[in-house]
Amino acid sequence: MHKAIILATALFSAQIFATDFKENQIDNGKVNANGKPVTLLGNGVKVGQQAPDFKVVDGSFVPVTLTDFKDKAVLISVVPSLDTGICSLQTKHFNEKVAGEFGDVVMLTISADLPFAQKRFCQTEGIDKIQTLSDSVWHDFGKNYGLYIKDMGLLSRAVFVLNKEHKIVYKQLVENLATEPNYDQTLAALKAL
Repeated sequence: MHKAIILATALFSAQIFATDFKENQIDNGKVNANGKPVTLLGNGVKVGQQAPDFKVVDGSFVPVTLTDFKDKAVLISVVPSLDTGICSLQTKHFNEKVAGEFGDVVMLTISADLPFAQKRFCQTEGIDKIQTLSDSVWHDFGKNYGLYIKDMGLLSRAVFVLNKEHKIVYKQLVENLATEPNYDQTLAALKAL
């Protein structure tokens, strides 16, 4: 019952905010769920451009922005919901495998999950090297990166690598929401920093 209330609230919130978002012209038609294309809303981004700033919240609802990580390279792992199998695997992979090798890179996982759910997930799964952030309050990340899925209230699965000047040096928009990203390509982009 509790999860149903949270989901209904998130979907209602998604419908209100989505009315202000335009369609992502850069990435539309590139992502599907269960074999059906999804419509991405917001401003799409490209490799080589300056990464847009964003405002999300941490597990205590404290606002976090990209500018908080000034002069640091950043890995942004985007997942639809941490409580699903593939999203969980993606987050665990970056927490375990990448953190040890790239300790000087700030690692973020961003989803539209409520901060309470993210905090519970991290405690249960032992996620302690990657910071989980929620786009559920302002939907600012989804809008600024063109990853907000119309009529779902979720973010599309993606991975970004930003250099220390926060220029986008790598972007992976995962075509099928039910598959993991290509970790080898992400590692190669991190090594190239």
